[in-house]
Formats: sequence, C-alpha cells, structure tokens
Amino acid sequence: MERRQIEKLLGSLLEQLAAVEHERWSHWQRFVHSKGVRQPDGSLLLPADVVSRWDGQINTKYAELGEQEKASDREQVRKYLPIIAAALEGE
Repeated sequence: MERRQIEKLLGSLLEQLAAVEHERWSHWQRFVHSKGVRQPDGSLLLPADVVSRWDGQINTKYAELGEQEKASDREQVRKYLPIIAAALEGE
C-alpha cells in the first residue's frame, strides 16, 4: 500500500477511532470519579493512596509495567482493532 493510500485510509478512520477514544476516556473518568469523594464545592478529592499508585503508573514505561497493568492497556487497545481490521479488509 502506498503512503498516500495509507493516509487516506487513516483519515477515513479518524471519526470512528475518535469515538472509541472518547468511550475509553469516559470509562476512565467514571472510574477516577468513583475513587474520589465529591466536595461541597463540586471538586473531587482523591485518596492519597490512589494518587500515589497512579503517579507510579504514569512514571513507568510500558515495558516496565507489571503484567496486570499491561493487560489493562492491551484491553483498551483491543477496542480499536476491529475498526482497523475492517478498514484493512475493505482494501
């Protein structure tokens, strides 16, 4: 496949992949919010242990993550694969 064809194909996938990304982000935000305590002013207070855990994950390269964290990342990526596979089958 030529570069121009690849760019056209990827461009055609943009909205579908963006929709998956929004769902992934929304799912994560619901999880984050579930770990916090809503304050009277509407802000969210996250427990220190949760923040510490996430800070550790943020500062760890994928290759150095534990298997559970890697499995979670793979689960999220799998949501994109059907869209990409369908696009490649159509070529």
